[in-house]
Amino acid sequence: MDMSNPPRPSLERRREINWHLPAPYTWRTLVLLIAVAGLLLVSARRVDIDKFLALSAEAIAAQLGLRESSQVGRGLARIGKDLFPITLSYRTDVSRVADFDEAKLPWLAYVETVEHREYRMNPDTTKLEETVSPKKVMVEPLGYLTLTVGKMIETIEIAIWATILAVLLSIPLAYLGAANYTPNRAIYAIARGTVSLLRAIPELISALFLVLAFGFGPVAGFLALGLHGAGFLGKFYAEDIEAADKKPQDALRALGASKVRVLRLAVLPQVMPSYIAYTLYILDRNVRMATVIGLVGAGGIGQELKGRYDLFEYGNVGTILVVIFVTVFVLDQISARLRARLIA
Repeated sequence: MDMSNPPRPSLERRREINWHLPAPYTWRTLVLLIAVAGLLLVSARRVDIDKFLALSAEAIAAQLGLRESSQVGRGLARIGKDLFPITLSYRTDVSRVADFDEAKLPWLAYVETVEHREYRMNPDTTKLEETVSPKKVMVEPLGYLTLTVGKMIETIEIAIWATILAVLLSIPLAYLGAANYTPNRAIYAIARGTVSLLRAIPELISALFLVLAFGFGPVAGFLALGLHGAGFLGKFYAEDIEAADKKPQDALRALGASKVRVLRLAVLPQVMPSYIAYTLYILDRNVRMATVIGLVGAGGIGQELKGRYDLFEYGNVGTILVVIFVTVFVLDQISARLRARLIA
C-alpha cells in the first residue's frame, strides 16, 4: 500500500466526524452569575467586607512603610504584649491557705516575702496614704500550668462522654431513619425530624439551657455536645445504611434472614470504616467545642478561660491557649494514627 498518498475521507465521512463541544455557558448562566454577583455585593456591605479590605490594606501599607501604623497592627501588637509571656507559676497569700504548714509545701513550692503596698485614706487629712508591709506568699513554679492541664483533662473527659452519648443515641436514630430499614414512614419522619432538631440547635445555645437545668459544671457540657453530635452521627449513619450495596442484602433476604441480621452481616461490614471516621471526627470536634461551651459555665477549661479573661489576666489566658493548641494537635495526631490502623 502506498503510504505517500493516504486515502482521504469522503465528504459524507467528513460531515459525520464534524463535531464541536457545546458552549460552557449560555445567556441564562450569565444572567444567573450577574444576579449572584449583585447579591454578594449587597451582602458584602452588610457584613462589612469593605471595612475588612480597608483595614487589611492599611495594615499592609504600614508593613511596607507607607503608613506610620494601622489599627490591625496595633491590635495584634497588644495581643502579643498581653498574652506573652505566659503564666506558669501560681502565687498564693499564705494567710489564705487553710492550715498552712511551711514544712509541708507542695512539690517545687517555696515561700518568699514580698512587699505589700496598700492605699488607705487618712481620716484626719482625707488623703490617700501608702502603707508598705511584708507579706509571705507561697510560690508554685508550675502551679498554674498544672491547674490548666487538669482543666484540660476535664475537657477531654467531657468530650469523650459526649461522644459516647452521641453514638448511643445515633444508633437507633440511624436505624429508624434509614428509608430501607425503618418500620414505616411515620417512624422514619419522626427519626429524621429528631436528627434535624438535634443538629439545628448549636451546642452553645443548648448548654445555656442545660446549665439552668443541671447547674454549672461538666454535666451540662457533655449533654450539650452529646445531643448535638447525635444529630450529625444519626444523619451520617442513616445515609450510609441507605447507600450500602444492595446485592449482599438481597442475597441474605433470599435466604430468609431478618432485617437485623441483614443489617449486621451485609451492611455493617460496608459502613464500619465510615462510621469509625465519623466518630473520630466527632470526638475531635467535641474536644474543641468543649473549650467553647465552658464559656457559659459548662465545665472544662473554657470556664477557666472566661474567668481569667474577665479578670484581665491575659498571661493566664495565654497559658490556656497554648495548652489547648498542644492538646488539639496531639489528639489530631493520635486520631489520624488510630483511624489509619482501624480502617486499614
